[in-house]
Amino acid sequence: MQSDWVIMKRFSYVFLILLCSCASVGNPSGGDYDITPPVVLKSIPKPDATNYSKPKIALLFDEYISIEKPSEKVIVTPPQKKQPVIRALGKQILVELKDTLQENTTYTFDFTNSISDNNEKNSIEGFAFAFSTGDIVDTMMISGTLLEAQSLEPLPNIMVGLHNNLADSAFTTQSFLRTSMTNDRGQFKIRNVTPGTYRLYALKDANKNFLYDPPAEEIAFYDSLVVPSFEPAVRWDTTFIANDSTKIDTITEIHYNRFLPDDIVMRLFQKKFDNQYLAKHERPQENQIVLRFNSDNELPPKITFLNSDTIETNAAGQFIREISPSHQDITYWIVDSLLYRQDTILIKAEYIMTDSLFQLVPQTDTLRFVFKHKTAKQQAKKKRTEKKPKKEELPATEFLKIEIMAKQTMDVTDTLKITFNEPLKDFDTKAIKFQQKIDTLWQDVELPIVTDSLNPRAFFVDYIWDYGEEYQLMIDSGAVFSVYERNNDSIVQQFKFRKEEEYAHFYVTVIGSKSRGFGELLDRSGKIIRKVTLQNSELAFENILPGAYYLRYTEDTNGNGVWDTGDYSELRQPEEVYYNQQKFEFRKYFTQNQTWNIGELTFDKQKPLEITKNKPVEKKKRTVKDNDRNSRTNSGMGTDRNQSNKSATIY
Repeated sequence: MQSDWVIMKRFSYVFLILLCSCASVGNPSGGDYDITPPVVLKSIPKPDATNYSKPKIALLFDEYISIEKPSEKVIVTPPQKKQPVIRALGKQILVELKDTLQENTTYTFDFTNSISDNNEKNSIEGFAFAFSTGDIVDTMMISGTLLEAQSLEPLPNIMVGLHNNLADSAFTTQSFLRTSMTNDRGQFKIRNVTPGTYRLYALKDANKNFLYDPPAEEIAFYDSLVVPSFEPAVRWDTTFIANDSTKIDTITEIHYNRFLPDDIVMRLFQKKFDNQYLAKHERPQENQIVLRFNSDNELPPKITFLNSDTIETNAAGQFIREISPSHQDITYWIVDSLLYRQDTILIKAEYIMTDSLFQLVPQTDTLRFVFKHKTAKQQAKKKRTEKKPKKEELPATEFLKIEIMAKQTMDVTDTLKITFNEPLKDFDTKAIKFQQKIDTLWQDVELPIVTDSLNPRAFFVDYIWDYGEEYQLMIDSGAVFSVYERNNDSIVQQFKFRKEEEYAHFYVTVIGSKSRGFGELLDRSGKIIRKVTLQNSELAFENILPGAYYLRYTEDTNGNGVWDTGDYSELRQPEEVYYNQQKFEFRKYFTQNQTWNIGELTFDKQKPLEITKNKPVEKKKRTVKDNDRNSRTNSGMGTDRNQSNKSATIY
C-alpha cells in the first residue's frame, strides 16, 4: 500500500507541473450561491485517447472536489475482478486499475453522480470518461429506465449490463461485457458500446461478481435483442435570465447524434424463493404448542405426539389445529389434559425443507416443548411479584373471551367477525342471535354464520348488508363452551351501516387487457383500499367512501388473484402492472364512468408522481450569470464550457 501511494503522489505532482505550464487559476472572489457543478479542465490521458496502455488516469477540475462511495457509484467497464483504487485529491480524481488491461478494448469510467464540489455539493450528473487500448474508441450507447416490477417505482443504483453471447446461460455463467448503473430516477446509459447484437439485463448484484446467481438476486431481462445505432438529431438548450427563472435569455439549437435504442424499459423482480425451514417452536401456554416456519411450502406438517403410544393422530380429537393468515405459523391446541399438564411434550414433526441445493426435501425432527407448572406456593408468590405473567396455566374460573370486530358505524362492504380466545366445543351457531331495528322495535333475524377455514376460533357473518340498517348481536351467558369447559359471559353489541347517499361508485372500462386481471384503488400513500376482479372488461368499484384515489390494474395471467413475479429459468416476465396517471376525486352520492387504455403509455410514464416514493430531484435552472462564471473559469484554458464538456466525454 505504501508503494502504491508513493506512485500515485508522484503521478499527481507531474500532472500538476504540466497543468501549471498551461493555466493559471485564481482564487474564488465570492458572490452568489454556486449552483454549478465542477468542470473538467484537463485529463491524463486525453478524453477518448487511443493506444493508451497505462493502468492510471487523472482528472483535474476547476474547484476542490470530493467523490462519494467510489466503490459503489463508479462503474468501470469492462468489469474489474480486482477493485480499482479511486481517490479525490484536492481538485483531482486519481484512478488506478489493478487488473491487467485488455488489448483493443475501450475502457469507460462512469462516475454517475459521485463527483461533487466540496462546498455546495453540486454533483456532476452522468459524467463518464473513456479511452481505448487499441486504435478505435467505441462510441455507441444504449439507454433506458429500470422500474420495480410490481410498484413501477424507479430504481437507483442497480447494475445494467450487456452480453454479446446471446445464449440464455451467459447471464448465469459469464460476467457482463459492458455495464452501467441506474441514477436516482432509475435511468441508465451504457456507453462506448461496440456495434453488434446484444442481450440486456439488470442485476442487483449481491456478491459483486457481475453475473446472476439465482435464486436470491433481483434481476430484469429485456425480451428483444439490442442492436445499437444512431441518427442525427437536434435539441434546444434554454438559458434563463439571472435572478429570474421565469424569463428566457437564449435558446440555442444543438445538433448531435442520437444513440438508439434510448427508450428501453425493464422491470426488476426476484424469483419466488421460499427457503423453507422451521424457524422456531414454542409453547406459549400449557395447552398450546406452536411451529413457526419462514414460508408456507406444503404446510401444515404431520405431527405425532411421542408422550403416548396411543396419541398419534388427530382422529381421536387430541388437538385442534389453527393456521395463521400467512400460512406460516401452526398452532396446536392440545385437548387432552393428561398430555398438556405434563412439563415436557415431545412431538415428531414431518415437513418439507430446503436443502443446500435449494431443493425441497422431506425433513423429520423430534421437538421438545417445556412448560414449568407452578406449585400453589409458587403461584401465590408469582401473583405478588408479577403484574402480568408471560405464561399462564389455565385459570379455572375465567370466562371465555369474545372479540366482535364491529364498529359502531360500519360500511356495507365490511365483514362482521366473531373470535373466541379458545376453540369451541360442539358449537351451535344459533347461540349467536341477531336482531334488526324496524322503526323503533328490535325484531329477530337469522343471519348465516360460517367458520374461518384457517382459524377454528373465528366465525364470519356471511351476509350482504343493507344500507342504513341497524342491528344488534347477542350471546346469552353460558350459551357457548370451549373445549376446556369454559363458558362465556353475556354480551350485546349494536352496530349500524352507512346510508346509500354516503357512498360513491366508480366504473372503469379497461381497454388493452390481454388476459384476466384485477383493479385496485389506492389512497394517497399507495395503500390498497379496494380490490375488484375484471368482469366483461369492466372494473366495478361500488360503495366507495368520498376522497381522493388512484387506480392500478394487474394482468392476472394465471387467474390466482394475486400479482406473480417472473422466473428467468422459464424466460417468464413478471405479471404486468399498470397505473392510471389521473387522481380521482369522489363525492357523496356520486357515480363516475371511466375508459382506460392501459397500454397507452409506457411503464415509466404511468405512475402518478404524487404516489411515487422515489421522486426526481428538481434541478436548478441555469442562468446567464452561471454561463459567465463558466467562461471565466475556463478562460485560462483558452476554451469555453461546451468544449470542456465535450473533451471530458460528458453525456
